[in-house]
Amino acid sequence: MLVSPPPVEPGDRVAMLSPSWAGPAVYPDVHDIGLQVLRDEFQLVSVEFPTTRQLDASANDRARDLMDAFSDESIAAVMVSIGGDDQLTVLPHLDSAVFSTHPKRFFGFSDNTNMLNYLWNLGVVSCHGSSTMIHLARAGGVHPVSMESLRSALFTNDTVELKPVEAFTDLTPEWSDISTLVSPVPTTKESGWHWHNADHVVAGPTWGGNLEILHWNLAANRWILPVEAYEGCVLLLETSEEMPSSEEVFRMLRNFGERGLLQQFPAIVVAKPKAWHLGQKNDAATREAFRNDQRDAVLQAVEIYNSGALVVISPDFGHTDPQYVLPYGGQMTVDGPARRVTMTY
Repeated sequence: MLVSPPPVEPGDRVAMLSPSWAGPAVYPDVHDIGLQVLRDEFQLVSVEFPTTRQLDASANDRARDLMDAFSDESIAAVMVSIGGDDQLTVLPHLDSAVFSTHPKRFFGFSDNTNMLNYLWNLGVVSCHGSSTMIHLARAGGVHPVSMESLRSALFTNDTVELKPVEAFTDLTPEWSDISTLVSPVPTTKESGWHWHNADHVVAGPTWGGNLEILHWNLAANRWILPVEAYEGCVLLLETSEEMPSSEEVFRMLRNFGERGLLQQFPAIVVAKPKAWHLGQKNDAATREAFRNDQRDAVLQAVEIYNSGALVVISPDFGHTDPQYVLPYGGQMTVDGPARRVTMTY
């Protein structure tokens, strides 16, 4: 059983780090909007560390800031500004004793899957989701779903329901033009989740995160435990803004299967994929086709390697907006007959 660190309280000091890419160094105004939300809406005091706004900080320096934040008794939780692509290189510089003896709620997703998984290996529950620059600095203001989910993850040990949203978006503003953050970007009506083998109920601790990052961990052959360690867990998966093709998604999951990893999970929950970015502005029909193709790729891999798994595809906890913050290592119940997903922080 993993240990859930204590909740945060209003007025607490929260570390704000950039353990991957130091986006606040490039777009400080965007980051500052997110910090203002933490102050005004959550009554939290953000504490930045030396590499939070330091572009191209070394892996060793970023590891130092992580350890300093966790060991600092005045810090109640640790949040990140954004993801990146090299946090894998930070992990070897960490002293695991710091995190096991000073467990705190850690918030991040995407490349921060590295840190989520690192804490999981130490028996510490963390929080998959939220970043100052993406969801707290959202164009038009923080989405109410994101706001309430982060509030639950910060301040409670509650059991809450992961529900379908009414509408979502994978469009983003242009951060170099701060005026694009004033009005919300267009949204798409939610068409519903896809349920597969939904004739039973599965409950267990969560594990997973960003598919590409997990695949890099497998390639490096570090930080992934023997496959039996994940038996009975609920697998959480999401793909990044790099938008891997359905063929790539299938091949990555095929590698999971060939390793014997995919077979360990009686339930698999896959987030709605991002299908648009500033360099590839797909129209609505193309985005829908992209999401459908990724769904089919997941189900193809499941049919080959874990045909009895209960699968739910399209909840919002990945790179789309709004975003639910999920407990990483906390308990999740996937109720197929009731078409209901609940989770405990």
